[in-house]
Amino acid sequence: MAASSATGASPEAPKIVWNETQRRFETEDEEAYIEYVLRHDGKVMDIIHTFVPSSKRGMGLASHLCDAAFHHANSHSLSIIPSCSYVSDTFLLRNPSWNSLLYSEDLRSNI
Repeated sequence: MAASSATGASPEAPKIVWNETQRRFETEDEEAYIEYVLRHDGKVMDIIHTFVPSSKRGMGLASHLCDAAFHHANSHSLSIIPSCSYVSDTFLLRNPSWNSLLYSEDLRSNI
């Protein structure tokens, strides 16, 4: 596993860990996570599921998980498919600056 942290994270932000083997980003306690599948020869990260247990909801964990995944994709020149409804309907609406990473079949660069 490799550690991944969001840029500009505050000291109280949870540590998010990249679990490459299980293809997910997770909190250190492994209770909250975001899962992905690699597509198009590993050039596209399809984020398929975000989970935060009810005991930890309302703390911004889902957003921190998304930040980690999007920073990872950006630093590894990956595009993102936001199949998870939290990512597409909530995170991206609140963070439109990440829209530049979204996969489009019309894109010819990097693919």
